[in-house]
Amino acid sequence: MAKLKRALVKSLYPTQLTVGMLEVEVKRRHLLQLSPDEREAFLEAHPMPTVIGPDLKLYITDHHHLARAALEARVKEACFSVEADFSALPLKRFWTEMEKRSWVHPLDENGVRHTYHHLPGSLKRLVDDVYRSLAGFVRDAGGYRKTDAAFVEFIWADFFRRNIAIEDVTANFREAVRRAKRLAQSPLAKRIPGFTG
Repeated sequence: MAKLKRALVKSLYPTQLTVGMLEVEVKRRHLLQLSPDEREAFLEAHPMPTVIGPDLKLYITDHHHLARAALEARVKEACFSVEADFSALPLKRFWTEMEKRSWVHPLDENGVRHTYHHLPGSLKRLVDDVYRSLAGFVRDAGGYRKTDAAFVEFIWADFFRRNIAIEDVTANFREAVRRAKRLAQSPLAKRIPGFTG
């Protein structure tokens, strides 16, 4: 495993446009309930995978919900591990390498792809996608299993986006989770990574 390092949470750059703010809120409350020593141990156990980019910027490639939750909980520093050092690359080549490794996902809350310069310059500017929260809650409820496939929660979020109306999700989130869990275990979802059937 890569050696853990520390960085100011506010200095981390996202590699996606959205998070599920309901999921962020659950993680924020969890961080606040921990004692300082417990919080430190938790953050060490959940390091953020990071790529060093041009101008030595730290781009996190996973754990965006935890990073945003730490920011909201006023956690100053978090642990990270370096997955790659692309600091010597020009910006265009940097994004090409990030794309090649599935370390960037510039889709907005409607599932629309954007160019890389639309990625937010800070964790604070990540946009809420309620379907990302739905995907996270369904996973936690056993609707599908977590896998190492890149951006699998986005795939599940898009699946739910196509099959459950936004009005139904926002009107009764708990019922939407139940409905989405049934959908996740139906034949419609059998080709999605993490499917349990």
